[in-house]
Amino acid sequence: MSSRRSSFRRKEKPAFERFKDHCRHFTAFMFSNVGIILLVTFYTIGGAFIFQGIEIFEYERLKLEKPHRFIARNFSGECLTRIWELTAENISFFDHHAYRKRVNDVLLEYQRAIVKKQLKGPDVEQWSFSGAFLYSLTVITTIGYGNITPQSEWGKLVTILYAIIGMPLFLLYLSNIGDVLAKSFKWIYSKVCLCRICPGVAKRRIIRERRKMRQMARALQLHDMENARGSSSYSSSSSNTSTSNSSSSDYTRSSHHSSSLMDIPFSGSDSDIEREIRGSTDEITVPVTVCIFVMVGYILWGALLFGRWEDWNYLDGSYFCLISLSSIGFGDLVPGDRVITADRDKVELSFILCAVYLLLGMAVIAMCFNLMQEQVVHNIRAVKRGFKACFRCRSS
Repeated sequence: MSSRRSSFRRKEKPAFERFKDHCRHFTAFMFSNVGIILLVTFYTIGGAFIFQGIEIFEYERLKLEKPHRFIARNFSGECLTRIWELTAENISFFDHHAYRKRVNDVLLEYQRAIVKKQLKGPDVEQWSFSGAFLYSLTVITTIGYGNITPQSEWGKLVTILYAIIGMPLFLLYLSNIGDVLAKSFKWIYSKVCLCRICPGVAKRRIIRERRKMRQMARALQLHDMENARGSSSYSSSSSNTSTSNSSSSDYTRSSHHSSSLMDIPFSGSDSDIEREIRGSTDEITVPVTVCIFVMVGYILWGALLFGRWEDWNYLDGSYFCLISLSSIGFGDLVPGDRVITADRDKVELSFILCAVYLLLGMAVIAMCFNLMQEQVVHNIRAVKRGFKACFRCRSS
């Protein structure tokens, strides 16, 4: 027993080798499909906590060091006071043109101050967990609404580092998840739409392809027979014996190819057709119209959801979904009062669904682009084969 235990101990790997194996397996899992989803989710959540902590800490620090910056200014009162002073200075209205110019400057400054205050928004209420999470999500997805921005220097520096790491990670997420969704949707489309809902479509397609191949075989046989007759009459003399042998060999190969095409059964049994359908659905391409229908349906579904949460009309909801999923992000419409709450610790269910909608929607858009790319490449190859066949017929 002791010798067995000692031999078993000798076979064990060193601790460093076991640590390297665990790191290798962990890295492979993190860059798998499930690992990418978890990595993006936790990266966004971690970024939300980081930005929330930085901005709230800087806000509290500045509030203690420079309290005069946080005193609410009465812009209306200041504007009226300055206009009254200008009026008192020019009570006789001797130079009314200069007076109007000064009053217009005061009003213009007042307007700029009000607009700047509205655009800036509240200093710390926007950095609730919901707002910080939405900010982190818009950074890595490159949407960038612009309604939430860091005010501190550390927040801006962390945003730069966070985007440098987060954007490639999100692109990897779109690549992997979009490819998985494309394969899954293609399988569902080929198995359900072509074989279950419309079982006669695939069967008629197989029969039509067989009929077309038989017609091509007949035309090829007639063309080869005519070439063989012309070559045999031309090679009657003894000096052209080699040419006749090559033409006869070409005729033999072409006749063999055409006979192999003729051997394809025209009708065939149902079992043969079903077997050919199952083999051909793996290489099927999804039409572009189906991909467009999926994208439009997803946008309209999001318009219904956001119209219910944000009290938007149907057009505004569709506009917001399209601008967000295409990563344009104008920022004129953003998730507002019902999604981003003033409570720092409260998270609305609608906010979670909003984040899931954006993450899943961008993956769906990537899937549709992948499927449309395959369809376009398939059509280009078909056109290329058609051109080659036309030029081959003309040269012959």
